Amino acid sequence: VAHFHYTMMGGTVMGFFAGLHYWFPKMTGKMLNEKVARVAWALIFVGFNVTFFTMFIAGVRGMPRRYAEYLPKFHVENVISTIGSAILAVGIAVMFWNFIQGLRKGPPAPGNPWRALSLEWQTPSPPDTENFHEIPVVTDWPYGYGKPKGPDA
Repeated sequence: VAHFHYTMMGGTVMGFFAGLHYWFPKMTGKMLNEKVARVAWALIFVGFNVTFFTMFIAGVRGMPRRYAEYLPKFHVENVISTIGSAILAVGIAVMFWNFIQGLRKGPPAPGNPWRALSLEWQTPSPPDTENFHEIPVVTDWPYGYGKPKGPDA
């Protein structure tokens, strides 16, 4: 069970959450509260690992998959996993609360809050209907994040 959840939650859902945070300023024109986002990340990270790493331990100890009722010897692992899932749920709730607060009260996002050099960050946030008023000329490598000479530096 744990290997599937580590792949789906860790690889897919966490990537989706990261993308939401990265693209939030571009999609909405507003910034998230970074401190709250970091707290949410920490809760999600800890909750995720407590929930699913415990399943690895239970599996090594012989707990079968797809059982409605488990043997009493797996009680501790299931309780720890349940506590981890509660922490995970709180982290996700904090993240969505931050999204709602960002939409309602977030400060205006600069056009390029990450100082990225790729084209999508060279438009205002949120972008105009046509994105660019003129076709941009690419003159530099697009992946120099945070370079001192980057946009909005």
